Amino acid sequence: MTRSRLAWPFLAIVAALVVLPLGVAGWLALTDYTGIRSATFTGATNLRRLVADDAFWVTVRTSAALALVVVPLRLALAVGAALLLHRGGAGVSTGRVAVYLPSVVPDAAWALLWLWILNPLYGPVSAVLHAVGVGDPGFLTTRTGAFLGLSLVLAFQIGEAFVVALAARAQVPRALYEVAAVEGVRPATVVRRITLPLMAPLIGLLALRDVILVVNVSFVPALLITGGEPLRATLVAPLAVYRRAFQYGELGYASLLSLVLFGMTAAATATLWAGVRALRR
Repeated sequence: MTRSRLAWPFLAIVAALVVLPLGVAGWLALTDYTGIRSATFTGATNLRRLVADDAFWVTVRTSAALALVVVPLRLALAVGAALLLHRGGAGVSTGRVAVYLPSVVPDAAWALLWLWILNPLYGPVSAVLHAVGVGDPGFLTTRTGAFLGLSLVLAFQIGEAFVVALAARAQVPRALYEVAAVEGVRPATVVRRITLPLMAPLIGLLALRDVILVVNVSFVPALLITGGEPLRATLVAPLAVYRRAFQYGELGYASLLSLVLFGMTAAATATLWAGVRALRR
């Protein structure tokens, strides 16, 4: 009984911050609401409009493609850094700080920093590539280049994943490495056969987290760096929802879009979770 009472404050906060907003969004999704006049109930009109809204489904595919590119890259960077920096020492501590530091930079400041880095006129990347004779890769001016540039922006804020991967590496029994050393197993084989399989469950959980994270945090860099362009190559779903709500004043329709995006993200996460559970078994 005491434990259930202790849970009430948490449940109340969840209800206030999650359940109640979802309920309001669900109601607005059934209305024509602009934020100026009162909401008008329209039933399934917004749903029928959504089915025929090819522009929104293009943004969903863009977000999915971005997650497919960025999530493996983030996992590789986080796990790779954890394997390199799991030992102690002054130099290692500096490396850990360097890996974690981008995660404490505000998203807007991080996006504006990359806007300068990728700038084709005076950015350092463009200057270096021109110096070696490669030329401008079009990180802000071509469809493929802008997509890759947005992927780079999202790939390096891996501080939390790095800490979890570091803890997972510390949990691997040292006796296994001692046995491998006695047997003369090569380091690459040790990583492939011992380290990564034992870290796999937590790596799977990081993948779940990053799918949700990448879909949502792509909004700020897409808004500030590319504006969804060129040719809507970086128009991710959260940015499309934002435009519907606050540029076009279609708050009712935007509520439906946000709920659909929430449901699709939950479905993708549930699929990955099923894979993680199968891997653990």
